[in-house]
Amino acid sequence: MAILEITGLHKHYGTHRALDGVELSVREGEVYGLIGPNGAGKTTLMKTILGLQRPTAGTIGLFGQPHHRRLLADVGALIETPGLWPQLDAVAHLRVHAKLRGVPVSVAEEVLDQVRLRDVRSRRVAQYSLGMRWRLGIAIALLARPRLIVLDEPTNGLDPVGIRDMRGLIRTLAETGATVMISSHQLSEIGHVCDRVGVLVAGQTRYEGELAGLAVDGDLESGFFRIVEAAGSGVR
Repeated sequence: MAILEITGLHKHYGTHRALDGVELSVREGEVYGLIGPNGAGKTTLMKTILGLQRPTAGTIGLFGQPHHRRLLADVGALIETPGLWPQLDAVAHLRVHAKLRGVPVSVAEEVLDQVRLRDVRSRRVAQYSLGMRWRLGIAIALLARPRLIVLDEPTNGLDPVGIRDMRGLIRTLAETGATVMISSHQLSEIGHVCDRVGVLVAGQTRYEGELAGLAVDGDLESGFFRIVEAAGSGVR
């Protein structure tokens, strides 16, 4: 079953076409990777899925229904960088967000375990590494037990340990029943965690399918650059 179905999606800013007829389908229970050069439209697409931007044309289906704000209660997301209060600890953040969403405070303890922050639960966020901040942002997104989790470049700027931990967390989320959509411009990260991918170039879907179908002679990078070059766009 497709948990997210996008058909002919456009987003224009004046004469600039940030999204230019995007087509993609995310299946329930998979980790779906959205990959493309910088400026390809990945973040714009995610913001449009989340209702943060209105599409110019096209349709978005969520959970088998036409896109509607009420359906977004089942979507958790972290776009760009987590918005956190440096002076507060993880528990305080989760309690605030739990109250705002009408979620029992007890769920905060569960998601702390899920993102492996229990040991630093009382430490101020100002003392967290970037990877720990990302995991706290994901914990906040998990409070409402979403069916779909959307993460915009979750390994960007992380050190090798942070990248390893994020990979493990993403796979764990999928193994426990969530559907995860991540964006990245790092082919190695997509290859490590994703079941299927969509390649976005200049606001258009240039490939969607299994990782094996993207590779050329087993090499993902060669396959990716072949698609980008065929679309007449360099990596910026």
